[in-house]
Amino acid sequence: MNDFKATSWRSLRPELYPRRGLSAWRGYTILIISLTLFILGLIELDITIDRLLKGFLKLADVFGLMVPPESKGRTIEFMWAIAETVAMAFLGTLIASILAVPLALLGARNVMPIGPIRFFVRRSSDVVRGLDSLVWAIFFVGIVGLGPFAGILALAMNDTGVLTKLYAEALENTDPEQSKGVRATGAGRIQTLVFGVLPQVLPVFLANSLYFVESNVRSATILGVVGAGGIGFFLMDRMMISAWREVAYIILMVLVTVAIIDSVSRLLRHRLIGQSTITRY
Repeated sequence: MNDFKATSWRSLRPELYPRRGLSAWRGYTILIISLTLFILGLIELDITIDRLLKGFLKLADVFGLMVPPESKGRTIEFMWAIAETVAMAFLGTLIASILAVPLALLGARNVMPIGPIRFFVRRSSDVVRGLDSLVWAIFFVGIVGLGPFAGILALAMNDTGVLTKLYAEALENTDPEQSKGVRATGAGRIQTLVFGVLPQVLPVFLANSLYFVESNVRSATILGVVGAGGIGFFLMDRMMISAWREVAYIILMVLVTVAIIDSVSRLLRHRLIGQSTITRY
């Protein structure tokens, strides 16, 4: 009787019982392989407890040198550089959002019926987003020279690849019944797209673009390190001469800026899109 109850419970709630047979051995094998690869990785990279402890001690020393933060009278100059960084993030995201919409339409399976075109757009976006914005910044600095223009192009290039993928997936996840309803009124293909598909995805497009503005402020800060302008240039310059108090001051300004942009972005999503979209994003 007890064996029957155990068998019944095991069949009803198998997750409460340990796995047996081939399933258990498969799990143990994966665990052993994962641990082995992890240990080999630590050995290959020469990561030891001693090195970690020394690194944390040096990090604590650097944090000590950052207190208290100070600007040495360069607050206005830093604020202008942060404004330049925010402008880079906004313009880069705007360009990427505009370019990603037609590319996503060409890459969505339920919009573009021609397979080779979809394949080309999808794989091209994979290549573009496969390179980090920092790599694109180095590339564009060599082409257009130092300054925020190179940073804008780098952010736009990387974000176009990412947003194309996100927008195309949003288009493919639309409700086909709404499109069928529009088509039933006698609408053509373009009218069905405009009135049946795009209204479903525009809130998602806007939510993604607003998030990328916030994210690109952080990315644009890093791009300044390679000559793309903005606050990153001053951050790298202060770090190279070990002016750690000014570094701390710049970091605090960047954190405050990102927090403000996050609040504004969230407010815009709430007013333009609705609470449900904010919960998802």
